[in-house]
Amino acid sequence: MKISTKGRYGLKAMIDLAVNSVNDIVTLKSISQRENISEGYLEQIFSALRKKGLVKGRKGSQGGYVLGKSMKEMTVLDILNALEGDLSVVERDEDAVLSEDKLDNFIRNSVWSKINEAIEEVVVSITLEDLVINYSNTINSSYMYYI
Repeated sequence: MKISTKGRYGLKAMIDLAVNSVNDIVTLKSISQRENISEGYLEQIFSALRKKGLVKGRKGSQGGYVLGKSMKEMTVLDILNALEGDLSVVERDEDAVLSEDKLDNFIRNSVWSKINEAIEEVVVSITLEDLVINYSNTINSSYMYYI
């Protein structure tokens, strides 16, 4: 499994939105300028995020985006699923047609299923709030004053 540019930029844009949307609407143009992502690409990303309820948009000259739900409730899994679809490295057991090949079934259960579970365990455990807090701490600790 490889996360596409859409997934990587989408996660980056969601962190930017969360950091900059405190009581305010954020435009795609402002995210584009801060994060060096084309506005057209952000429109595609935010369209997918809006369909899943992760962001809310307002049209017009005062338009832009806000988070669709709280940062605590939104996980990396939610964001990546909205942009990438299923994150499985191979079909999950419930989606796969079991093969008559015993070795294929063994490998699916012993390797691929465990990799899928590990990926899901990680991305479901990280909330947007966690990322915003950690990012803010990183930014704040990088400002050191020397006398």
